[in-house]
Amino acid sequence: MRGFAPDPSSAPGVRRRKRTAGTLVSAALMLPLLGAAPAAPTASPADQLQRAFDSAAAEYHVPRNVLLAVSYLQSRWDAHAGAPSVSGGYGPMHLTDARTALTATEHHAEGTEDARGDSARAARHPEAKAPAPAELPARLTTLRRAAELTGLPAARLRTDAAANIAGGAALLASAQRELGEPLGADPAGWYGAVAEFSAAEDTATAAAYADDVYDVLRTGERRTTDAGQRVELAASPGLRADTAQLERTGLRAPRAGDVECPRSVSCVSVPAPYEEFGDDYGNHDLGVRPAAQRVKYIVIHDTEGGWDGVMNLIQDPTYVSWNYTIRSTDGLIAQHVKAKDVAWHAGNWDVNARSVGIEHEGFLTAPDAWYTEAMYRSSARLVKYLSRAYGVPLDRQHILGHENVPGPTASTVPGMHTDPGPYWDWRHYFELLGHPFKRTGTSRSSLVTILPDYAANQPVYTGCTTKGEPCPAHGSGEVRLYSDHDVNAPLIKDIGLGTAPTDGVNDLSSRVSTGQQYAVAERWGDWTAIWYLGQKAWFRNPHREPTAVSASGATITPKAGLASVPVYGRAYPEKEAYPAGVPAQSVVPLPYTIPAGQKYVVGDRMPGEYYYAVTFTEDSHQVITGKDLYYEIQYGHRVGFVRAADVDLSAVRR
Repeated sequence: MRGFAPDPSSAPGVRRRKRTAGTLVSAALMLPLLGAAPAAPTASPADQLQRAFDSAAAEYHVPRNVLLAVSYLQSRWDAHAGAPSVSGGYGPMHLTDARTALTATEHHAEGTEDARGDSARAARHPEAKAPAPAELPARLTTLRRAAELTGLPAARLRTDAAANIAGGAALLASAQRELGEPLGADPAGWYGAVAEFSAAEDTATAAAYADDVYDVLRTGERRTTDAGQRVELAASPGLRADTAQLERTGLRAPRAGDVECPRSVSCVSVPAPYEEFGDDYGNHDLGVRPAAQRVKYIVIHDTEGGWDGVMNLIQDPTYVSWNYTIRSTDGLIAQHVKAKDVAWHAGNWDVNARSVGIEHEGFLTAPDAWYTEAMYRSSARLVKYLSRAYGVPLDRQHILGHENVPGPTASTVPGMHTDPGPYWDWRHYFELLGHPFKRTGTSRSSLVTILPDYAANQPVYTGCTTKGEPCPAHGSGEVRLYSDHDVNAPLIKDIGLGTAPTDGVNDLSSRVSTGQQYAVAERWGDWTAIWYLGQKAWFRNPHREPTAVSASGATITPKAGLASVPVYGRAYPEKEAYPAGVPAQSVVPLPYTIPAGQKYVVGDRMPGEYYYAVTFTEDSHQVITGKDLYYEIQYGHRVGFVRAADVDLSAVRR
C-alpha cells in the first residue's frame, strides 16, 4: 500500500469518497566461543558462524539444532551488517535493543520515497511512526537481558555475530531453567523455552512461534548468509515437541475474536467499520463470496507504515480497507474484513471484487528491518488457509503483489502501486507455501519462469532513501529488462506510464519478478528475450547462473488476420448482460496491444463479471455475469486481460 493514498478507482461508482533470571556468566568463559582460541587448521572462514553455534550450544547446554532453528526463524542466520530490524533486533539471534535502534529506524522511514517520489507517509502521518522509547514493551529489550546473562557488553552483542549467538543461547538456557526443565541435548524438551524466547504476550502467539521453530527442526535448512557464511541444520523429521510445557509459561490466553484464520497462527479481530455517514458510506462492501462470486486472487501488500498507525487507519470509515494485516515483529495477524465481503485495497474494482487483500507491516525499501521470517511464515500459513477455503491456486498468476494489479483504465496506470517491491522474496515465500518454483519444461521449451538466485541477484536500484541515489546492495527477486542483448542498451519502456524508464526502486517499467512466466521471443548467447508490453525484452540468463528456467503452460496470440488485439485492465461483461437499473460499465482498453505473432502466458480463464454495490444497503447488490470470456495474461510486470474472442489459445507442453 504505497503512501496510503486513497484509491478512488477501487470503487464501482465515481460518487464514492475513499479516502527471564539466570546465572551471570563470566566473559572469560566466553573467550573460546568468541574466537580467541585458534581455529582448527582445516576450518574454513565461511564456516565460522556454524562453529559459533556449536560453541554456544556446548557452553550453555542448549541443543545445537534448537539454537540453529531459533536463529533461522529470527533472522535466517543473517546479521545484516549490524543494522537493526524494525523492532530493534540485532544479529543472527535478533536480540532486541529497540531504544538504541529507534532513532535510526525512524530516520530511515521518514526519508523513504513513495511510488510518486513524494516524501513517505511517516513524514505525513505521525501516527504511523514507531512508539516512543518509554512505551517499548519488554519483548523489545532482550539484548540487555542477554548482556546481563553473558557479562558481555551490549555493543558487542549488537555487532559481533558470535557474541550475539552466545546471548541467544544464554536466554534459551535461562528460560529452560525458569520452567524447571533440565538443560541437555534432547530438543523435544525445549518447546516451552522456545515459546518464551519469542517474548510473546499470549499463548497463541508463543505457540505459533514455537511451532514454526519445530517445523524448521523437522525439515532442516541450509543456506549461505548475507555475510557469506555457510550454515546447515540437519533435518529431524520424526521430532515431537513436548507442547504441554506451554501451560507453564504463565502467558495469558489469546483475546477471543471472530476471525477467519488457521489455528497455527495468532490472529485477532480489528474490524474495519461498515457504517453510513452523510451521503456516503465506508469502507468496504458487504458480499456473499464465494456463493455469488469466486475469490480468484490473493493480493500481497506492504503497509508503508508502522503497526499502530495502520490499525488507526483501518478503523477510519472514510479510509480504504483490506482484509488482513500481518505484524512484522512476530507475525500476528489482524483480520479487518471478512473474506465474503469486498475490501477496497487493490486500486482496481474488478480485482477487489475477486480478491482478498493482505497487508504486511513494513517499508519496501527496508526489507531487512521489516520483512521478517516470522511475518513470511505467518503470511504463508494464512495464504494456504485461504487457498484451501476458496480454491485459489498457489501460483504467481493468482497470488499477486499489489504491484502486479493492472490499472483499470488508461488514466489510472501511472498511479498504480508498487508494493511489496523488488526485495520481497517470492522464491522463499512460495517454498513456505509448499509450492516452490521449479523447471517444468524441457530445454527447448518456448516458455520461461523467472527464477533468479535471490541472494546473488543484486540489480542496482535508486531512491531508497534519497531520489537518484543508489540503494544499498541487496538480494532481489526481480530481473531487469533491456531493449537489446546488452546491459548498455536502453531499458524497456512502459508506454502506459508516459515517462522514460529508470532504475528507481518504484519504477516497474523494465523488470520481471520471480515466479512470473513469459513466452520466449529469441535467444542470444547468455541472453533471453521475452514478449513483454508488446515488445521484445531482453534479460541476462547465463547457463551457469540462470535467472529463469524452462516452463510449460498455455499461451495466447492474436487470431489470424488481426494486426493486434487490445489489452484490458478489468474483465467486465458485455453491455447486453446488464439488467435494467444497473448501469453498463464501459469496456475500455488500456494503452497496450498485442501485435500479431506475439505470445503471452495465460494465468486463468473467466467470464466477464461486475459486482454492483453502490449503496449502503445490500438489497441492490448483485453480480452481473456476461457471456464474454477473458484470459488473464502476464503482459508486463502487471497482469492484464484479453477477450477470448480476440485470441487463439495454445499449449506449451513439457
